[in-house]
Amino acid sequence: MVKLCLIGAGSTEFTKKIVTDLLLMPEFKNIELALMDIDSERLRVSDLIVRAVARQIGANPKITMHTDRREALRGSHFVQTSIQVGGYDPATKIDFEIPKKYGLRQTIADTLGVGGIMRGLRTIPVLVDIGRDIMEICPDAIWLQYVNPMCMNMMAIARLVPEVKTVGLCHSVQGTAEMLADDLGEKVEDIVFQCAGINHMAFYLKFGKRLADGTTEDLYPRLRELAQKIASGEDQFSSRARKPRPEGHRMSHLTERVRYEMLNRMGYFVTESSEHFAEYVPWFIKRDRPDLLEQYQVPLDEYVDRCEYSLKRWGDYANTLQEESKLETYRSNEYAGEIIRAAVTGDAVVINGNVPNNGLIDNLPAEACVEVPCLIDRSWISPTKIGKLPPQLAAMMQTNINVQELTVEAIATGKKESVYHAAMMDPHTAAELSLDDIWKLTDDMLSAHGDMIPALH
Repeated sequence: MVKLCLIGAGSTEFTKKIVTDLLLMPEFKNIELALMDIDSERLRVSDLIVRAVARQIGANPKITMHTDRREALRGSHFVQTSIQVGGYDPATKIDFEIPKKYGLRQTIADTLGVGGIMRGLRTIPVLVDIGRDIMEICPDAIWLQYVNPMCMNMMAIARLVPEVKTVGLCHSVQGTAEMLADDLGEKVEDIVFQCAGINHMAFYLKFGKRLADGTTEDLYPRLRELAQKIASGEDQFSSRARKPRPEGHRMSHLTERVRYEMLNRMGYFVTESSEHFAEYVPWFIKRDRPDLLEQYQVPLDEYVDRCEYSLKRWGDYANTLQEESKLETYRSNEYAGEIIRAAVTGDAVVINGNVPNNGLIDNLPAEACVEVPCLIDRSWISPTKIGKLPPQLAAMMQTNINVQELTVEAIATGKKESVYHAAMMDPHTAAELSLDDIWKLTDDMLSAHGDMIPALH
């Protein structure tokens, strides 16, 4: 029997998606699921959700609950992580509220920026401990790593637990492909693409439509035409106001003005949403230019809103979910289920995974974490060599890799000065703050985090 250990199973919505995907596959109707979380109440609710999903699908998995990670890992063939170290309160609140005092505003703060740096500093040590537990307890297990900041985390794992079999996973590539198909009025099943770069800053190098005669139509001319219409205000939706959205809800060009603007300027479409991307570069969020926020519909404090929404959803589950409750069951676009199926059955699948570069992209550093097409089968993973990216794309990615490398350096060496250097190199932070303010902000952030971050010297 195949066993999957879900670490951070109290992330109820995400756990529900992954488990639903697996139980809808005939091969995994009887899979063993070890649900692990440090919060026993969240664990209880996730157990109710998983059992409700199984009952509706007609599956009969073996389900166990654990607050002891090592116990949950025993006998596991696959491990999935979806943890949030420090939680929304206090950690995420710190990531947003202290920078605000310096006039530095963020949107998501889970990937880059001072918020992303702090999230990396408190998350990497936990993931490294998980990796070491996997190597001791279930060394042949495949680790499906979903936690942000993805690149920092995967770079640290590759450096500090290099033996573990792991891939970093995200839904931005396949999610954006669906969005673009919708924007162009095409069926997503007809879309073909090649996408590469770094997580949250990968670009579609090719984006096309498979035709009945077996050839492919390049869809970039139509995307560029749409981008020009949006920029000029000719698009019929260009005046429509942005509305808040829950986590995971697909966006369209109605609110993706940052990404369509980047297509106009850089020539390629980026995979991560506009609210994410706006804080990876120095051009869209400026305290003395509120007009830019309106022009590009950039939602400040977006992740705070999402966390509040998620907490409400969890509260609704906790208060109303019963053993006989019914939930929606449908396949998601997450990669985890397809990877597990490919590794077990040998029925190969291609996904976009986050792996060490090691020459896959020639004009990015060897130690960087890159997101490239990867073939998955029984032999595990075969990443695709891309060669050189267009130079403007590689140059922009390098500004983010600088921050990632320095954050990992801080944890790997214990050197506090690397945290300051990471903050100094961050594109958005550097565009807004002086050197003195960057160092003072970093001090305040480290102090507020206390023992959530290992002692640095």
